[in-house]
Amino acid sequence: MPTYDFPQDLRDAQLTLHQTRAAYEQYAATLPWSAEPMPGWEADKQLHSTYRSGKPDSPGYSAEQAAEVARYQAELLRLSIAVSTHPFWSTLEDGVVGARMALKHVHEAADEAA
Repeated sequence: MPTYDFPQDLRDAQLTLHQTRAAYEQYAATLPWSAEPMPGWEADKQLHSTYRSGKPDSPGYSAEQAAEVARYQAELLRLSIAVSTHPFWSTLEDGVVGARMALKHVHEAADEAA
């Protein structure tokens, strides 16, 4: 597997993207299932099963929750653009996909070396 000499700003942006995505997913798990107020529902019982899927009523997001989701989404978009349009990618002739995949895991190798 080839190794790449990723610039530190690109490594930092990728790590921040990982961390922001994880924080957003953790925050989103605490939110109601629907952004807008929606009635709950329960599906019909399926053949050969006693399980019934369903959701309780959703109050929707509060103004603060909606603002926080929008903030996370804007930051994720900004970081994604910074990583994907970094000038480093234009220095590669072949293997850009492999290099992008390696960048996603470069922080793991740094953690293991420490």
